[in-house]
Amino acid sequence: MICGAGPADHIDRMIKLAQADDWDVWCLATPSAVDHFLALDALEALTGHVVRTGHQRAGQPALPKATAVVVAPATYNTINKWAGGIADTYVLTQLAELTGLGVPIVVLPFVNTALSANRVFQRSVAELRDSGVVVLLGEGGFVPHPPRTGGQVMDSFPWHAALQAAAKTRSDQL
Repeated sequence: MICGAGPADHIDRMIKLAQADDWDVWCLATPSAVDHFLALDALEALTGHVVRTGHQRAGQPALPKATAVVVAPATYNTINKWAGGIADTYVLTQLAELTGLGVPIVVLPFVNTALSANRVFQRSVAELRDSGVVVLLGEGGFVPHPPRTGGQVMDSFPWHAALQAAAKTRSDQL
């Protein structure tokens, strides 16, 4: 699941790491990710699958059953809406359903220190964790950056941590 934040420009890094570990990668993207960050044709060529950006239409093949999900980069908006039960985009609807099904989900946020200090955000992270979602926020995951410095942390965005956590949560389920 790809949200509209700076690291989305580099989602190919996550996909290649996952493919190197023999994952069959399917991408779902928020409207903001599609509008501002993604080249859908390039993602489709890389994964071999159409990037899903909206609900399934008649005659369109269903997504395969997910064995694990990574939400990265996860935005302040997506995390808060998901934790609050708001499903006003395709990605949020899928996340709500997959959470309810108990599918292993790993979240790799991309937020600054001001957003991460917000009580609403902290409650949302706690709610997702209470629901069994692995949120990689803080040491060992994504460490928030000062406002207006996100461009300086693109190269250190911990894609590998999300993949490792997904592999672990998936193996714990087996």
